[in-house]
Amino acid sequence: MSSLDPGRKAGLRRELESLLGKGAVLSDPEELLVYESDGLTLFQALADFVVFPTSVEQVSAVVRLANREGLPFVARGAGTGLSGGCLPAEGGLVISLMRMNRVLEVDYENQLAVVEPGLVNLHLSWAVGPKGFYYAPDPSSQQACTIGGNIANNSGGPHTLKYGVTVNHVLGLEVVLPDGEVIWLGGRTRESQGYDLTGLFVGSEGTFGIATKIIVRILRRPQAVKTVLAVFDAVEAASESVSAVIGRGLVPAAMEMIDQLTIQAVEDAFDCGYPRDAAAALLIELDGLREGMEAQAERVMAACRENGAREVRAARDEAERQLLWKGRKSAFGAYGRISPAYMVMDGVIPRTRLPEVLRRVNEIVGAHELRVGNVFHAGDGNLHPNILYDPRRPGEVARVVTAGGEILKVCADVGGSISGEHGIGLEKMDYMPLIFTEADLHAMRGVREAWNPRGLCNPGKIFPSRKACGEASIAYRPHPIEAQGLAQRF
Repeated sequence: MSSLDPGRKAGLRRELESLLGKGAVLSDPEELLVYESDGLTLFQALADFVVFPTSVEQVSAVVRLANREGLPFVARGAGTGLSGGCLPAEGGLVISLMRMNRVLEVDYENQLAVVEPGLVNLHLSWAVGPKGFYYAPDPSSQQACTIGGNIANNSGGPHTLKYGVTVNHVLGLEVVLPDGEVIWLGGRTRESQGYDLTGLFVGSEGTFGIATKIIVRILRRPQAVKTVLAVFDAVEAASESVSAVIGRGLVPAAMEMIDQLTIQAVEDAFDCGYPRDAAAALLIELDGLREGMEAQAERVMAACRENGAREVRAARDEAERQLLWKGRKSAFGAYGRISPAYMVMDGVIPRTRLPEVLRRVNEIVGAHELRVGNVFHAGDGNLHPNILYDPRRPGEVARVVTAGGEILKVCADVGGSISGEHGIGLEKMDYMPLIFTEADLHAMRGVREAWNPRGLCNPGKIFPSRKACGEASIAYRPHPIEAQGLAQRF
């Protein structure tokens, strides 16, 4: 139910429509349901309004109205996030940026592009591809996720190992601050004077303002690409091969691992060519100059064989390469064939600890009588255990969340982190004390308050809410927005 009385809500709708047009404001409960969740369906919350601006001026006007009325607001892209980061946890406004989806400028000589936040990630590579360029950050959801959302969570992807995450490809940002003021951070060059506010903004999960224009680096496509599939009868052998490859001084563009449960789901869905009986498979991609590419590939394949690979082969052609990558990038969707729901985890560990951490993940999930499919960026230690569950079974959701918390604690205990690319959002905010001290959290809150002093811009995210800063929650406790039951909408 809306927290606004009907008269006030009707008046605000009229005012929003005067700013944006009648087709750009939603307020009926049935329409708002579409925006109650992101890709993490454990959390739901309804806004009072969803609005669709098409310019920085309109975004600024909506934010100023929200400030005048004391309404919380949150920016939203495609809703593919996996931490509950774009949910209106305290009601108010969802500012959808999906109509701001243009490539505004491409400067090939300086290798940059200026885009709007609602542009789908992959569409930028399509736009610059005919000239031999591409945009490197490639989340698995790149066919749907937006660059604005990637900015919010500092998203990564399979090619993070060589090319880095989103912040490594952002030069400048036009930003609507939480009071409606419009500023520029950074610019069109890699170096800028003063504080690195661009780097600070990227990954701030929508709590510092709303990006309305983004200047990004574009790269020339490499001369050659070689994709290798290594098949293993033991997950431990696949894990050890990751360290063996990098230990030889090789830095592949990508090193991805999937386990048997995931392989079987992918093969059922897409028939991509992964052996169904394998315990694990490594997908390793090299790119760069043609000269020396074959020699590098041979060294990679030799490392895998020496560490127990039963089969190692290179993709014969571009069609086979694309099919192998389709299996990896479509793995999350393939789980729908074997489970009605799943929760995607996003921990990070030192890659040398992969074998023991994977054992612990499987032990934890098994102890809670659940199943897990593992898909992860093995090269940089970014794990994605996918805990499969059925929300119709009493108590199963609580067991999933408890297991997830225990997995995050394992990641922290081995010197890792609780998020690599999905963000903290609602999902992980009570686990922040696993890796940050009370002083750390106090300093971070101070930075947020400097940008967002009234707390209206994406409130209720990132920082612990239900436990003291010195304690971490690893047991399921319903968030306030789901306290009346996960299935109940309001």
